[in-house]
Amino acid sequence: MTDSARRRARVRAPELIGKGGWLNTGGRQYTLADLRGRIVVLDFWTFCCINCLHVLDELRELEAKHRDTLVVIGVHSPKFVHEAEHRAVVDAVERYGVEHPVLDDPELATWKQYAVRAWPTLVVIDPEGYVVAQHAGEGHVHAIERLVTELEAEHEAKGTLRRGDGPYVPPEPEPTTLRFPGKALLLPSGTFLVSDTTRHQLVELEADGETVVRRIGQGSRGLTDSTWVRSRFNQPQGLALLPDGSVAVADTVNHALRRFDPVSGRTTTLAGTGWQWMRGDATSGPGREVNLSSPWDVAWWNGKVWIAMAGIHQLWAYDPADGTVSVTAGNANEGLVDGPADEAWFAQPSGLAVSPDGERLWLADSETSALRWVDRGGHVHTAVGTGLFDFGHRDGAAGQALLQHPLGVTALPDGSVAVADTYNHALRRYDPVTGELTTLATDLREPSDAVLAGEDIVVVESARHRLTRLRLPEEAVRVEPVAHRTRRAATEVAPGRLRLDVVFRAPAGQKLDTRYGPSTRLLVSSTPPELLLEGEGADTELSRELELNPAVTQGVLHVSAMAASCDDTASDSGSAGGADVHPACHVHQQDWGVPLRLTKGGADRLPLVLAGLDEQEAAPQTP
Repeated sequence: MTDSARRRARVRAPELIGKGGWLNTGGRQYTLADLRGRIVVLDFWTFCCINCLHVLDELRELEAKHRDTLVVIGVHSPKFVHEAEHRAVVDAVERYGVEHPVLDDPELATWKQYAVRAWPTLVVIDPEGYVVAQHAGEGHVHAIERLVTELEAEHEAKGTLRRGDGPYVPPEPEPTTLRFPGKALLLPSGTFLVSDTTRHQLVELEADGETVVRRIGQGSRGLTDSTWVRSRFNQPQGLALLPDGSVAVADTVNHALRRFDPVSGRTTTLAGTGWQWMRGDATSGPGREVNLSSPWDVAWWNGKVWIAMAGIHQLWAYDPADGTVSVTAGNANEGLVDGPADEAWFAQPSGLAVSPDGERLWLADSETSALRWVDRGGHVHTAVGTGLFDFGHRDGAAGQALLQHPLGVTALPDGSVAVADTYNHALRRYDPVTGELTTLATDLREPSDAVLAGEDIVVVESARHRLTRLRLPEEAVRVEPVAHRTRRAATEVAPGRLRLDVVFRAPAGQKLDTRYGPSTRLLVSSTPPELLLEGEGADTELSRELELNPAVTQGVLHVSAMAASCDDTASDSGSAGGADVHPACHVHQQDWGVPLRLTKGGADRLPLVLAGLDEQEAAPQTP
């Protein structure tokens, strides 16, 4: 047995329970006993969450490399009401190319059993059914891969490892012209260009919105600049017409900004390296040398291509004059905070549109269910929306109106803006003159964008795999108001002193990176701000004493933690001094929004696991 195996805490894994049942298994229902002998990674995710989508892509290589010993199981744990619908989970599994079993857990039963507090969270279970590691956030797959390799050797030697094919059974493909299209654009020729996201292509359609003119891209994942036949994309989304007649493309999973020329049919790359931006990377520079993070939409405004950088909750811009990219708004913290561009908080900006007078850049801020805008002076404003956990379908004055995870915005000729209210399956309209939000159309299946075509508005019905043409109504549709909060239960804590502990254990074979100063950072704030009497702000320690205001009965604690670690090769390096001069380094980062309810007798300690196990809650066990 290795030293790391001797030190490893093991906690018996709770059973996997989900009212929605299993997907991608050919109809079979599984228990942990069925998976005994295999290494299991549980991926707690929800399909609205951009960090969860990042982890899906991080896991692909790990799954392929250890396909005969490792089983990844997605435990779908919804935030929004729409995400608790089984049909929506089925769609999301196909939309994002999930190629492992998924347990649909609409009531968060398994989430609660594993004491999960963040999307995404990865839990590793050994072949004997014990939890041996937990990681919150993205960027942990390198550590999990090393642990999987250790577990393979350990349990091979013990005779407790079972190799073979996994339980994944792919669903039958559906023969539709489009498959979960994301965004659309009306070209000067009168045809439509559509991002056919799940098929990794752009599709040009005739003016009828149905007849295919041509498909741009091979239809397989990749980052290839070439002709319209040979180019490759990876789940493209946003499209914007540029002054020269070409089209800017948000190539989302490639973390790249592309350019498509409808005349020549060629695709080129304007910005992005193909690698995802991580904290500490450059935030400006030559476009082809700077990493991006899940660009979701694009718009031409003030002489630049503005980018909704959903992956890091910011707006960026590409300047064609010198070929550079840079951050234009947002400080990369997730939430809803207005003000000067560099101080604003966003939460997965996913749709952009420029007002007819060019004075406003409208944006759909999806995770806060908000409609917001940036003015020419660089200030950020909110028209509709209050924060991360309030959403619904309510018309009326903007201050009390509600959306549910909108993904698209379309500027209308009269200065108002249409909102693709995705999880409400509706098209909404906000009038900045009256400050009123109304509903234009319902019974649209996950609308993700809309484009004007004459007197009509053409809606991208993503989950119906089509463009739907509507005549812009003169009167609003009447809907019954509905308000929701996230299904995630609030954590009960006592008013007064609260010990916040972010648990981080450097993965096996790594150590904290202290070469350039402190290797950790903790940022704490709250909604409402009055919730915190003490403890707000940034520091380098991962534990902090907070003082909660007894006059505030509930709120949200916002916690952002970062830890940097490097491979510790001192023991096996052949270099002079026994240390690797250039060890591989990794950044572990996660943002939590923790709903709190202050109650007498509540907890006085709040542990949040970044990496490792909370040893105060789980003592080591042996079989």
